[in-house]
Amino acid sequence: MDFAALMSKEISKGQTPPSQTAVSEPTKKYLKRADLEAQRQEAYLQAQKAIQHEREEKLSKKRKLEEEESARNRERDEKRRRLAEESRKRREDEEEKTERARRRRLGLPELPPKNQEGEKEGTPLAEGEEVITEKELVSRLRALEEPAILFGENHKQRLRRYRQLTAKALNIPPVQTNGPIPTTLELVPEAEMKVPLALPKDAPGRQFLFRQLASYFTMVLSQWSLALSQRPDSVKTSFQGKAAYNAMVQSRENMRPLFKRFERGELEEGILKPVVEIVRAAQERRYVDANDGYLTLSIGKAAWPIGVTMVGIHERSAREKLHESDKGQAHIMSDEVTRKFLQSIKRCLSFAQTRWPPDDQLQLMG
Repeated sequence: MDFAALMSKEISKGQTPPSQTAVSEPTKKYLKRADLEAQRQEAYLQAQKAIQHEREEKLSKKRKLEEEESARNRERDEKRRRLAEESRKRREDEEEKTERARRRRLGLPELPPKNQEGEKEGTPLAEGEEVITEKELVSRLRALEEPAILFGENHKQRLRRYRQLTAKALNIPPVQTNGPIPTTLELVPEAEMKVPLALPKDAPGRQFLFRQLASYFTMVLSQWSLALSQRPDSVKTSFQGKAAYNAMVQSRENMRPLFKRFERGELEEGILKPVVEIVRAAQERRYVDANDGYLTLSIGKAAWPIGVTMVGIHERSAREKLHESDKGQAHIMSDEVTRKFLQSIKRCLSFAQTRWPPDDQLQLMG
């Protein structure tokens, strides 16, 4: 083999065959526009899908946080409502307990039992009123062209509304007397005004007692007004005369709530019994005993401090016993209306002993 053949052989070893070079080169030298657009759209959809997924995750987390916050708020509000309800019930129980203790101390009637849950307090029907069924009551209200049922109205309230409508239709006003204090009670003559020693237990006897009391105070106020009107003009225009007339007018106005209680028959037992004793003593012209009954009713028998109660910086050992009997209890004169008509009764006693003087001079009040 010559040198030229040897060199060509070595050169051919280092070169790549033309067939292999053609195969290794890419077959596509260009891309279509539709393929590029499809790739771009696919990339855009993938990006939008990722953004939507991220947004949904954020909304889901936000919704979950809001639900947890709402649940915490509901639980907090429920706890506050429950605590407020417990506090209200506890306060009402304490007030009821205090009121029952006060009524027992004053001799007043016990509080009526509370209504059960779901029942609303309504005005009780008066004695003698006809009980009408629900169906008939609705038909009667519709016949009067009135609403058959109002919101939150029970049968008793609906029946009471029907009674008021029929009373307006009949237009029958209650008959009132022409005395100093007009009242619907039928006054009794002077011969029947003597009140009994013991309080009657039945309703008719109690109603007649209220009529007797109203008749006696009406008589005293009438005689008082008549006596003031018969004074000379010089006495009427004087300072003392005007003060006496103003005292009579004030007593008359202050006794109107007492007459209202007589009409309703709602005077407390702890006030009715002493008032009956005072009137009984005044009718028998025992004005000192009547004044003692007034003092017992208004002031009571509690210990009252007289003189100096604090000497020095140290408290005396027996000082706490002064108000031990009425500790934590309300006094009967703490009620403004009650205080006013009791003071008016005292003024009526002062006039009665001048209008009907006692046979025993020792029974004159000072």
